Amino acid sequence: MRYFLKKLFYSLLVLLGVVTLVFIMFQGLGDPARMMVGQTGDKKTMDNIRRDLYLDQPKWKQYLLYLNDVSPLCLHSQEDIEKKQLNGFFLGGDFKVGLKIPYLRNSYQTKRSVGQELMEALPGTLILAFAAMLFATVIGILLGVLAAVKKGTWIDSSAVFASIAGISVPSFFMGIIIAFLFGVVWHGVTGLNLTGSWFQIDEVTGERYLTLKNLILPAFTLGIRPLAIITQLTRSSMLDVLGQDYIRTAHAKGLSQRAIIFRHALPNALNPVITAITGWFAELLAGAFFVEYIFGWKGIGKLTVDALEKLDYPLVMGSVLLSACIFIIINLLADALYAVVDPRIRRA
Repeated sequence: MRYFLKKLFYSLLVLLGVVTLVFIMFQGLGDPARMMVGQTGDKKTMDNIRRDLYLDQPKWKQYLLYLNDVSPLCLHSQEDIEKKQLNGFFLGGDFKVGLKIPYLRNSYQTKRSVGQELMEALPGTLILAFAAMLFATVIGILLGVLAAVKKGTWIDSSAVFASIAGISVPSFFMGIIIAFLFGVVWHGVTGLNLTGSWFQIDEVTGERYLTLKNLILPAFTLGIRPLAIITQLTRSSMLDVLGQDYIRTAHAKGLSQRAIIFRHALPNALNPVITAITGWFAELLAGAFFVEYIFGWKGIGKLTVDALEKLDYPLVMGSVLLSACIFIIINLLADALYAVVDPRIRRA
């Protein structure tokens, strides 16, 4: 418990640093009041908007008010709670201490809650990241095992060359190539669309229905780099394990090659692979921006790029904070898992 609390404390410090950096970076980038009312807005309306957004306050006070909004622990007046429609538990009189869902303010363009916008886009990103990671993990481990078992053959050389190429090519460039080839040139053969999301809306009934066929190209594109990393890590780790004494003993006992590889060698070779999988999964959740944009996949990445084009800074800031939280939560869970598996880490 002490180990977990220490990691949690460090994670909260990192998150506080991210909130501070995000607040500083987006200071002075355009006039929010002008962005919300357009060129035809009158001075009185814009002054009211600036007052609602605390832009008439000193910078230090704006920062504290922003921190109070995005923090689960907060101090708000009853008027603020009703005006911002905060969800949580509040205790007190005129000013209430509360535990709430973080309030990320409202989008300049849609006037809707940023939190609501992100939660609507999150399922698309989760589906894409899970599919890409599943593809990369299964194929990467199998290729790594095969390359290690067939060391020195053309299979090993091909796997190593392909993994190096996969690491070297940026995802956005690979996305353009894959989209053009499979979505345009070979569309008649593959039947895959250039763009599309995980659901479509029926024009007659207005109902949503699943179209997971559109998942193939973006998941394949997003999974190429983690696939290459997992292949190399599995191959390297398997080569170390296959040279151990207990593997030679298993051969001497007459166990089958399949039993030796998958029952004795592979489980002991997966430690660095698990580390890579958790790290890459967090990165895929938070970093699928350009892949989603290229394939028109409705997720947090596409939402953020569209918001940047429209200078919708609350939505961009909320997206950055959500991405940071995803990284921190997954790394915290990974640390807790390591502590459970390896007692030496708990004593560190």
